[in-house]
Amino acid sequence: MLGPRCSKENNGVLLKGISMRRPQRVTFFPAAAAAAALCLAGCAADVRGTTTSAQPATLATGAATAGPSSPQPAPAVTFAFPDRRLSFSHPADWTVELFEPSKTPYVGTATVHDAEGNSRINIYYGQIADVVAGSATRTVIETDPVLGLRDHSVPTPHASFFVDRSEGAARYRMELTAGLPVSPDGQVQEGPVLLGDRVLSADVLFDAQPFANDDAAKAWYWGAEGQTLKAVLMSFSYR
Repeated sequence: MLGPRCSKENNGVLLKGISMRRPQRVTFFPAAAAAAALCLAGCAADVRGTTTSAQPATLATGAATAGPSSPQPAPAVTFAFPDRRLSFSHPADWTVELFEPSKTPYVGTATVHDAEGNSRINIYYGQIADVVAGSATRTVIETDPVLGLRDHSVPTPHASFFVDRSEGAARYRMELTAGLPVSPDGQVQEGPVLLGDRVLSADVLFDAQPFANDDAAKAWYWGAEGQTLKAVLMSFSYR
């Protein structure tokens, strides 16, 4: 059941709170005019970001668990949002679609597609966000600080892979988290990544039940596909 809704300003970002179990994907709702523009934006991609050549993203050593030797990611290119402050890298044969349904306040959504055209990562970057909270038992498979975002957001954003369990159901999530996904005292942590006057989220898109169990999830994560997606999350940079 939905709890009370509240709104507040945080570094210029309008945060709208909803007390509920977190949905399958994070959804951010702009103001009424921006929401109407969002409905129209689905008809055509506005690709105004910049793609440039870059070196392969470097994978950091796992902070939560030490996995086996990881395969090297394919050569990458860098995509920059129109403000030229936020960027990330992706494999050279992947593509990015950018939608900008609102300029004031800014709302931008980028979808990263693999070489076969499948949607793999959803990225939100904007000045309005819905903040949701819920309760779950969380097991962290791995979490690493994203060095390109360090010193621009407190706590340091992490690229995290974990599983939330609630009412007997397991939900695997791989995304950017605002700091550690579980605090040092064992508390599950949720919240947006704040970058100046904007909010950032980046979520790997999974099917409803992508893995049979944690062992299958770990095998996938330490394989080529999992490490390529991790490399994208680790490559985020802000200036």
